[in-house]
Amino acid sequence: MISEGQGPSAGRRLSGRIVAATHNVGKLREIQELLGLYRVDAIGAGCLGLNEPEETGFTFSDNAVLKAEAAARAAGEAALADDSGLCVAALGGAPGVHSARWAGEARDFAGAMARIEEELLSAGAPRPWRAHFISALALAWPDGRTDVFEGRVDGELVFPPRGSRGFGYDPIFRPDGHSRTFGEMFAEEKHGLPSDGSLALSHRARAFQKLARRFLQF
Repeated sequence: MISEGQGPSAGRRLSGRIVAATHNVGKLREIQELLGLYRVDAIGAGCLGLNEPEETGFTFSDNAVLKAEAAARAAGEAALADDSGLCVAALGGAPGVHSARWAGEARDFAGAMARIEEELLSAGAPRPWRAHFISALALAWPDGRTDVFEGRVDGELVFPPRGSRGFGYDPIFRPDGHSRTFGEMFAEEKHGLPSDGSLALSHRARAFQKLARRFLQF
């Protein structure tokens, strides 16, 4: 594995098609939108009938690598995987790498968000409730090499949840410097890539900016 695009994988270029190693419809949509800016098509692992590997890693990067490498081996193509989650300071960083598991097999993020609020109230955590999103993008090549890029965005939690856009924990996360939650933002605002090269807003877009500088071109 190679972190942040350094080492022998540098100099390669992505083009044509890539496998998006996810069965999450919302996450696939964001990956497709980001790659579409560079005329790269992303096909979801579910469309190819690929199984989801068990996420046994201790970090976001570990799990992203597991998913990307499994998809690359199965499809024989370059594969991109994201592992991301919400880390709440007053809960010791939870749900963290278990963010999806808190929603259960039914992907009940409304229930997961309610659980976060309940645990914060039970713990008597003082407001503001600080939190951050982390995204790790792993790009696995068919020859076995893998590059990892991470992005982070800090903010506060708001309840009740606001907005129906985005997915996951977006409705309770308000990024620093903004008055609206991710759930209230249009996709272009949340993960659009600024034309002037400045830092993107969302954690996934920030990780993608690093990947794009190494492996993508207009």
